[in-house]
Amino acid sequence: MEIVNLSLPATNRFATEYLEQTADMKKYFHYGYNDPSDFVKRCEELAARSFMRQELAAHIEQFMKKFPSSEMTQVSLEKLKQENSTVVIGGQQAGILTGPLYTIHKIISIVSLAKQKEQELKVQVIPVFWIAGEDHDYQEVNHVFVEDNNKIEKRVYPEKIRDKRMVSDIRIDRELCFNWAEEIIQTFGETENTKELLSNVEEAISKSETFVDFFAYLVMQLFKETGLLIMDSGDPNLRKLETKFFLKQIMSFQDITKSVLTQQAKLNKNGFSNAIEISNHAANLFYYDEDHFERILLEYDKNKDVFIGKDGTFQISRHELIEVAQKSPEKLSNNVVTRPIMQEWLFPTLAFIAGPGEIAYWAELKLAFELFGMNMPPIVPRLNITLLDRSIEADMTELELILDEVLVSGTEKDRFKFLQSIKDQELHMLFNKTKEDFQQNYEMLEKHLQKRDRGLVPLLKKNESLLLKQLAFMEAKLDQAEQLKHDVLLTKFAKVENSLRPLGAPQERILNSLFFINQYGLNFINQLLEYSYTFDGTHKLIKI
Repeated sequence: MEIVNLSLPATNRFATEYLEQTADMKKYFHYGYNDPSDFVKRCEELAARSFMRQELAAHIEQFMKKFPSSEMTQVSLEKLKQENSTVVIGGQQAGILTGPLYTIHKIISIVSLAKQKEQELKVQVIPVFWIAGEDHDYQEVNHVFVEDNNKIEKRVYPEKIRDKRMVSDIRIDRELCFNWAEEIIQTFGETENTKELLSNVEEAISKSETFVDFFAYLVMQLFKETGLLIMDSGDPNLRKLETKFFLKQIMSFQDITKSVLTQQAKLNKNGFSNAIEISNHAANLFYYDEDHFERILLEYDKNKDVFIGKDGTFQISRHELIEVAQKSPEKLSNNVVTRPIMQEWLFPTLAFIAGPGEIAYWAELKLAFELFGMNMPPIVPRLNITLLDRSIEADMTELELILDEVLVSGTEKDRFKFLQSIKDQELHMLFNKTKEDFQQNYEMLEKHLQKRDRGLVPLLKKNESLLLKQLAFMEAKLDQAEQLKHDVLLTKFAKVENSLRPLGAPQERILNSLFFINQYGLNFINQLLEYSYTFDGTHKLIKI
């Protein structure tokens, strides 16, 4: 393998400017991400605070018992219990079969940065991955994309979930799940690794009850030797640790909302649109209706002095909500505003690993953190990685494609140029001349009928349209015949596109990690972790 650092634009303007760490951008955050002194200051800040280390470590240990682990897992748990230890943390939804590649890239980022900072700062740094099991958008986690007949296709897991239950509460039908997963892996093609990959997936399914279990099991199969700790934000047992923090949020919900709106106004003045949707009445908490498996986003009704949801059909008083936090905290969960604050209360966070969209919404939370006397941790952009197979690189060389352009824009422009170059220009000129003559003659016919028999004009127009369609059909068929002569090269254009810019999106947003594991072996993730990555905002191209 070989790694190449490329300077490519981020997926949004805010992230692009954040990577540059301009003075204007820094004012929205408490720390930068590329200045070593900021991490020293962060360690000093964390050392002055207290955390529920023993309780948190015990909870994580209990949660992880049902997943693959190693001695390194226990080492990390012991580190977490120690005063002055810190964590590098990030989170993602529980995508089926590990979801898109960027989930794996985020975990690689967490593990790599934790290792680097432990060496640099001479403090204990634990990698932690927070599974967003409390999210209820099933449509975001229930599918993968595969390549079939040179086309990228979306394959949806067949179990239907019609309510808004948390992903943590979605159970899997093991037989159905394995049959579906087997079909997906078959599309990857048979390799020497396929049998072992299928066995691992079957094991994960057999040991899993829910979507989150299945995701967590696969993740720990891949990362168990790294010391990675995982937890589920939707775990009811975690809520017991969060009780006093929920109470803080309930008592301060109006101030939290006001602080976010104030920070958004500052960003708006500099031309940045809002990343977080928030109303003046937001409570920034969800209530979980266990009878209907539904998360209800709460807002405050000032006139009635109650919290409401579901267009006013659900309501709960402030006193009742406080009682829920104290006695049944599993019925509450955080939204995009309060989840980072809850994370800060629970973990001694040295750094948070963020995707491009997350960077934008964290900028809107600065005043909310200050409301509780805390600073946001350094927000470190996750590694953006593209995996380049040598065969794809060879195809690009043959097609004379420029790597940076393909990664940003795909191959469509170059493919169009190629198609233009192989067109029979004389033939198309003849078709154009035929169509022009044809339309002129029908125009004369129409003028004649307008004078002699206007009732036949609609029939004439219909006849003209049919004949023009037949001409277009014939022209397209002749184009296809010409393209068949160059099918090998056109297939290579498709292979490059599907590999590096599938469906017009970055590779990491579409392709699945198991495709590459099937191709290169179950040790592939460990091989990626052997690199010492620089967290400098550059795009990492890894040649395989």
